[in-house]
Amino acid sequence: MNRSPRWKERPPGSNWGDFGPDDQLGRLNLLTPIKVLEGVAEVREGRSFCLSLPLDYPGGNLLNPRRHPPRLEPTRREGKPVMNYPLSRHDPRHTDVISDDVAVITLQYSTQWDSLAHVGQLFDADGDGVAEMVYYNGYRAGRDVIGPVDYSGGGEAPCNATSGARALGIENMARSCIQGRGVMIDLEAHFGRERKWVDHDTLMAVIAADGVVVEPGDLVCLRTGFDRVILEMNRRPDPERLANSCAVLDGRDEKLQQWVTESGLVALISDNYAVEAHPSRDCDGPSCAALPLHAHCLFRLGVNLGELWYLSELADWLRQHRRSRFLLTAPPLRLPGAVGSPVTPVATV
Repeated sequence: MNRSPRWKERPPGSNWGDFGPDDQLGRLNLLTPIKVLEGVAEVREGRSFCLSLPLDYPGGNLLNPRRHPPRLEPTRREGKPVMNYPLSRHDPRHTDVISDDVAVITLQYSTQWDSLAHVGQLFDADGDGVAEMVYYNGYRAGRDVIGPVDYSGGGEAPCNATSGARALGIENMARSCIQGRGVMIDLEAHFGRERKWVDHDTLMAVIAADGVVVEPGDLVCLRTGFDRVILEMNRRPDPERLANSCAVLDGRDEKLQQWVTESGLVALISDNYAVEAHPSRDCDGPSCAALPLHAHCLFRLGVNLGELWYLSELADWLRQHRRSRFLLTAPPLRLPGAVGSPVTPVATV
């Protein structure tokens, strides 16, 4: 453990400082060249699978009222939309016809990565009895992750600094490229599309039954079937069906959290909305994280989360061929300061 000037106490069960006092990658440090080669070794057929939903799915904003479908429109030139735009308007000699567009997109609306700046906690990192707003490895709200409003004092005050993640932003993931060995755990094959809370023992039973092996540095994918439920709704999601379909991890299960710690996995990915059940089970004590697996992964361990991936086609193929491993390539947008990103992952088998 390397101490950091940002903290005197680290959360119990965390790895803060283990990769250096200024680390911003977390467990992605385990995604070494050897792990990339292990992923490449899983390529035998040369067949690739797109693991992204269309980015205008699930449709509407029922999954999250703050997140809306992307809006696509042309750029403008001299007040005119640049779509089928003839350059001959300006010079009759020119034969070019130009189309050029802009997207307004909620970065975590559809298939996405969570950066380590996505979820922090109120935690007494200074050891003075007062909890601060902190993120992985002790990076601070208001200094390293900045918003237009300062909530750190318990009230609300405008903040004049430029908003965004000055540390832990999604660009750190992009620079690391996110390529290595993916491992599929197929929950739908065991539970169908019924709503099923999956705790540690249930997950271990699935892993054992399918002969799945998870090793340090692996990118672990959980197929639940939620991706096809979303696609079947054709951008008109049914809230009752969304709330009662497919397996979800019981993020409050301490044994499950410990498995995430001990397994050495570098990312936890699912085809559902939050990887874990949301809302989660009630707190066992006077205070707790509303998203306990997010807190354990993003805040304590530096394990990135992937949500709403399209995993079913790949999972079906792997099961048919009695395989669970593949090469996964999944860099996010290299967008400095962003706390999440759309992603178009590719699996190769």
